[in-house]
Amino acid sequence: MKSSWCVWFFSIFVSLPGFAQVMDRDIGSAPSQLVSTPLPVHASRETTVPAFSHPEAIVSNPLSDWLRKRGINFLVDNTNEFAGAITKPTRGTTPGFENYKQGASNAGQYAMQLDVDWEKLAGLRGFATHMITVGRYGTTANRMFGDWLNHASEDYGGGGNVVVHLVYMYGEETLYGGRLAIAAGRMSEISDFAASPLFCNFQNGSFCGRPKGITDTNFDAGYPAATWGFRVRGRPVRSVYVQTGVYPIENGIYQVYQHRTGFKFNGANIIGYAAPIETAWEPVFGHGTLPGHYKFGAQLFSTPQTDNYYDLYDGSYAESGLAHKKRSASWSTWVMLDQQLLHYRAKGSGMTAMTGLIYNDPHTSLRRYLVYGALINRGFLKSRPYDTLGFSLTYTKIASGVSRSEAALIRKGQSLPNHATGVQQDAVVMEFNYAIHVVKGVIFTPLFEYYIHPNAQYNLRDAALLGFKSHIQFM
Repeated sequence: MKSSWCVWFFSIFVSLPGFAQVMDRDIGSAPSQLVSTPLPVHASRETTVPAFSHPEAIVSNPLSDWLRKRGINFLVDNTNEFAGAITKPTRGTTPGFENYKQGASNAGQYAMQLDVDWEKLAGLRGFATHMITVGRYGTTANRMFGDWLNHASEDYGGGGNVVVHLVYMYGEETLYGGRLAIAAGRMSEISDFAASPLFCNFQNGSFCGRPKGITDTNFDAGYPAATWGFRVRGRPVRSVYVQTGVYPIENGIYQVYQHRTGFKFNGANIIGYAAPIETAWEPVFGHGTLPGHYKFGAQLFSTPQTDNYYDLYDGSYAESGLAHKKRSASWSTWVMLDQQLLHYRAKGSGMTAMTGLIYNDPHTSLRRYLVYGALINRGFLKSRPYDTLGFSLTYTKIASGVSRSEAALIRKGQSLPNHATGVQQDAVVMEFNYAIHVVKGVIFTPLFEYYIHPNAQYNLRDAALLGFKSHIQFM
């Protein structure tokens, strides 16, 4: 990093306190930060550990500074999410409808992150380990009005309802100045693939963490779930990377009977393998002030999955009552684009546009495809350089086999899958928010969410919610 803009560019993405204040630098975003950081113009080929994320904290901590100088990065934060409906839900006597109600809920998590630079600590060149644990609490408001597709509060579920839940724990070797990175251990696949630190500038679960369509199957390990995994990433040129990996599929990774604490390592429930591949172009326009990311990826699941329409003899399982047809494998694809369009005075500020498409195997998926778009406008007020105005929209299309099967089951008077109380077709979730940098290390985000066709059902009223998201970085 010999040129002045390279130093500036790297500091924006990793370490400058000002930029670290916003929600796209919370605990859990570190893997996607590394994926989203191209090599500097004059990168060295020296093997070394990439700099760890150093977010701004509410209290200056000399102990943290002392540990970081010796290669130990320990972070603690809390994210809290509240949402309450301001519209009344659909009510009726049909089973399921009688439980719908207008209400509010709160959910959140406290998290701890431990990164160790073993090059500084023990002389192991380029080697680092990463570990995150969380504790989650509360519930989510969307189920009160019948939606089971998209959480109103993303920090809900997957935490096992325990004090400490292991998210991931793995080692990574970085070689040739960042041109090659190899990782293995307990890993969340979707923290590296189809990932971006920008998603969690929002609260709703259709967008935050990752667009929900990418984890349409319970065989895809997304934060806070993890499986054993191996990943290799290469950067043949400065602004391009290619990565792939192998992740054993563990049955029940989102359910407490298998992964309540996240510390079950025996692999007895491995039933197949997921093999993702992704490449991206990461240009920087505007003399180093307008970064972009253009990602393309796909993955294959080797585990047999049930067909969402056909039975064993290629008829409708809903009509025949026979068992589902088994598909020997399934797949998912994605295109994800983001580009900063404007740059303001403060470092890390500007307006960024995001869009993308996730398209899943139509025979085995619930969500056939999901399209999203967002605008993130940070620092547009000169007096508030770290405040952020955000708008996001996701459109989810349900697989036609699911819709046809549910229509047949309704005609027969039988119960429906996916907690549905009507035929599922498509849904839209929108969010508008304003993230306020309150004080050092504290972000408070009032927000508005709107659900069109909750649970992708036309027989449910649209729902509007008001809420807030808060983030406190303790150290």
